[in-house]
Amino acid sequence: MRIVHLVMTAVLALGLSACADDAPQEAAVKEAATGRAYVVRQVEAVRWTPVAAEVSTVDEAQVTARIPGILTSLAVGEGDYVRRGELIGRIVDSQLGYQSGALGEQAAAAQAQASRAQAELERVRFLYDNDVYPLARLEAAQAAARAAQAQVRAAQAQQGALEAVARQGAVTAPSSGRVLRTDVPAGSPVAPGTVIATITSGPLVLRLDLPESLVGDVTTGSAVVVETGTGEELRGRIARIYPAVSGGQVRADAQVPGLDDALMGRRVTARVQSGSRQALLVPEEFVTTRFGIDYVVLRAEDGGTVQQPVQAAPSGENGRVEILSGLSQGDTILAAASAPGGAAE
Repeated sequence: MRIVHLVMTAVLALGLSACADDAPQEAAVKEAATGRAYVVRQVEAVRWTPVAAEVSTVDEAQVTARIPGILTSLAVGEGDYVRRGELIGRIVDSQLGYQSGALGEQAAAAQAQASRAQAELERVRFLYDNDVYPLARLEAAQAAARAAQAQVRAAQAQQGALEAVARQGAVTAPSSGRVLRTDVPAGSPVAPGTVIATITSGPLVLRLDLPESLVGDVTTGSAVVVETGTGEELRGRIARIYPAVSGGQVRADAQVPGLDDALMGRRVTARVQSGSRQALLVPEEFVTTRFGIDYVVLRAEDGGTVQQPVQAAPSGENGRVEILSGLSQGDTILAAASAPGGAAE
C-alpha cells in the first residue's frame, strides 16, 4: 500500500506541475484574446519634423492712400474685423479746398457770361425778326451763346473732377477680413500708394517655413500637427508648396480645420510629416508613469510579470507612444489593469 501511495502522490505532483506550466500560457492566450496583452513589434512610423508656423490667410489685402494729404481719422485697429467697402478712415488734402473755391468762381463767371450771351442772343433775334439785323449778326450771337454755355459745362466738369478726387480721400476696406497691421497712425501725412493698413483676404491657412533640406520629403498632402498652446492638437495637410527658396527656407500652406482667426499672425508650434522610419510603438494605455518614470508591465520568461522602466516619447499618432529604450521586439506587455494587482500610481 505504501508503494501505491507514493506512486499516486508522484502522479498527482506531475499533474499539478503540468497544470502550473500551462497556466501562464493559458493566461497569456486569454489576455491576448481580450486585448489586454500586446506583443511589441517594429512598425513603420511617421517621421515628424518640428517647423516654424504662422496662422495666416491665402492672401493679404493692403489698404493704400489714393491721394496725398493728411490721414485725419482711422477707425480700426489691429485685430478688428471689417467688411468689404466699409469706411475705415479719411484723407484730407487742404489744397483741394482752395482749388474747389477757384473753380467755383470760374463756374460762376462762366454762368454770368452765358447769361449775358443768352440775353444778347434774344435781343439780336428780336431785331432780326424785325428786319433790323442781318442773318450774319444773328448767327454770331448764337455762336457766342453756345460758346458761353460750353464754358459753363467745362467749369462744371472741372468741379466734378475735383469732387471725385476729394471722394478718393475716403479709405475703404478692399476685402472682408481681420486687420493685421495699421502702419500709419491718424494725423500722419500720406502720399499716393502709402500702405495704411493690411487686412486678411481669403481662407485661413497655416503658413509653414520649411528647411530646404525637407523639400524632397514634404509633399502636397503631407500631414501637419499644430499645437495651439491650450494642450489641443489640430491636424491638417499641406495644400501648397511655393516654388522658391528664400534664406534657406521654403514656404508652404497647410489647410488645418479648426484654426481660430483670433490667432491671426500668431506663431505656433507645428510638426510636419517628413517620411517614415522603423519604431517600437505601443498603445499608451500600456504605459504608466510614477514619479516621472515610465513603466510597462512586462511578461517574464517564467510567466510572471515585472515592472519594466522604459523611455517613452510622443509618436504623433493618436493613442500610441514610441518606446525609445527598455523593450525589445517580441516582448509581451500587459495593460496595467490586467497585471496581477494592477500598477499603482
